[in-house]
Amino acid sequence: MNTEVIWQNFLQKIKEQITSLAFDTWFKDTKLIELKDGKAKIVVPMHVHKKHLIENYTDMIQNTLNIITGTNFDLEFILEEELNDENDVDIDVDMIGVPTVKSKVDTNLNPNYVFENFIVGESNRFAHAAALSVAENPGKMYNPLFIYGKSGLGKTHLMHAIGNYITSNSSKNVLYVTSDQFIEDFVGINKKDKKGTNFDYVDYFKNKYRNIDVLIIDDIQFLGSATQTQQEFFHTFNKLYDDNKQIIISSDRSPDDLKILEDRLRTRFSWGLSVNIFPPDFELRKNILIKKITGQSMGNDVPDDVIEYIANNCQSDVRQLEGAVTRLFAYATMMNGSDITLELAVDALKDYLHKSIGVKNSVQRIQRVVADYYQISVDDLKSKKRHVSIAYPRQIAMYLTRTLTDESFPKIGTEFGGRDHSTVIHSVEKIKEEMKNNKQLKNLITTLKEQIK
Repeated sequence: MNTEVIWQNFLQKIKEQITSLAFDTWFKDTKLIELKDGKAKIVVPMHVHKKHLIENYTDMIQNTLNIITGTNFDLEFILEEELNDENDVDIDVDMIGVPTVKSKVDTNLNPNYVFENFIVGESNRFAHAAALSVAENPGKMYNPLFIYGKSGLGKTHLMHAIGNYITSNSSKNVLYVTSDQFIEDFVGINKKDKKGTNFDYVDYFKNKYRNIDVLIIDDIQFLGSATQTQQEFFHTFNKLYDDNKQIIISSDRSPDDLKILEDRLRTRFSWGLSVNIFPPDFELRKNILIKKITGQSMGNDVPDDVIEYIANNCQSDVRQLEGAVTRLFAYATMMNGSDITLELAVDALKDYLHKSIGVKNSVQRIQRVVADYYQISVDDLKSKKRHVSIAYPRQIAMYLTRTLTDESFPKIGTEFGGRDHSTVIHSVEKIKEEMKNNKQLKNLITTLKEQIK
C-alpha cells in the first residue's frame, strides 16, 4: 500500500468529521509512515498531540482507516525525534493532568480573543495545542494548566480563547479574573453589612469562585504581596481541584521561579501541565503583522520590505508589533495619505524603534562576551557538545545570564540550545559554589560582568 496516498485520503475524511480548528491543531501535521503486522505507525509533532489523539480520537482514526483500507489496525503514535532516535528522554505522556464551564453571564471573557485569530508559530505551538486540548476536554487532561512567559506574548489571548471555546460548546460556568480582582473580592469579605456581619459577602465570594466549572486567573504572581489572599486561593484551588473543576493560571514566570508565593501553592501549580510561550520568531512576527494589517484601509498597500523591516526590528512581543502598525498607519495618514514605503516606515518608526530596541537582547550579549573570551562561537554554547572546553564556558554563561537578567531557568535553557531547566540550575549552582574557593574564577566573573555591562 502507498501510505502517503492512504493518509491523504484519511485526512480528507477526518476533515469532514471535525472542525477546521481541531483538524489544523491535531491532524494537519501528522503522517502515516508504516502499515505492518496489523499496526499503523503515525508520526505526530509533540507529546501533547500524542496524548490528545490517543484519549480523544482513537476510535475515529481506527474506523476511518478501516473504511479506507478494509483492515483494522492498532495505532502507534511516535514523535519525529523518537523516529530519528535523537531524543534519549523517555517522557510518560500519561503523567500529565485538567478542567470545566457554563453560562456566559459574568464570565469576564473578551469575545475577541478566540483560537481562530491566535497566530501560531514555533514559539507558541505547544502552548496553543495544550490550550485547545483543555478547551475541548476541560477537567480531563491537564489540571491545572499553567501558562507562563513575558508580557505581550499571548498568554491572556489563549486563556480567553479557552474560556470562549468552552462557553460556546457547553453549558459550563467559566470565570476569568485577574489576581488583582481576586484580591479585591477577598478584601470584601471583611466588609460589614448593616447588621454588623459579613455573611452576605462570604456567601458571595464562595458562590463566585467555588460554584463554577472553570476558573481562569491571570497574573498569579501579583498574589505575592497578599499573604492572607494566598491562603484563600489555596483553599479555593483545593475545592475546585477536588471537584474536578478546571483551573487555568498565567504568570510571567514558571512555578519554580515564583518564590514570592507559598511553597504549597507552587507545588499545586506543578500538578498539571506548565507551558511556556516564547518571544515570536521572525516568521511568526511576519505572520502577525500580515494579520494585523489585513483589513486596514491601507493594508493592501504595505509592501513586503516594510513588513520585513518591522519584523526584524520589533522582536520582543506582540504588543510592540501592534504598536508599530498603528504608528505606521497614523503617520501615513498625517502625511496626507502618502504611500507606505520603506523610507516612510523608517521615518515613522525611528523614535518608536529606538525606544523599543535600544536595549539589545541581554542573553545574546552575555553569550557573545563569554564566547569571545574563550575563543569559541555562540553556536558552540548552544550546541550539544559536551567537551570541557565548551561545557565549562556554557555553564559560566548560564550563571551570568541568571545573575544579570530576570530570565527564568526554563527560558535560559531554551536560549542555550533547548536544555532542561534542571541543567541550568545545576550549572548556576556549580559556578556559584566554585567561586567560593576559586579566586581566579571569581575575578574572571567580575571581568566578564564589566564587559557585558
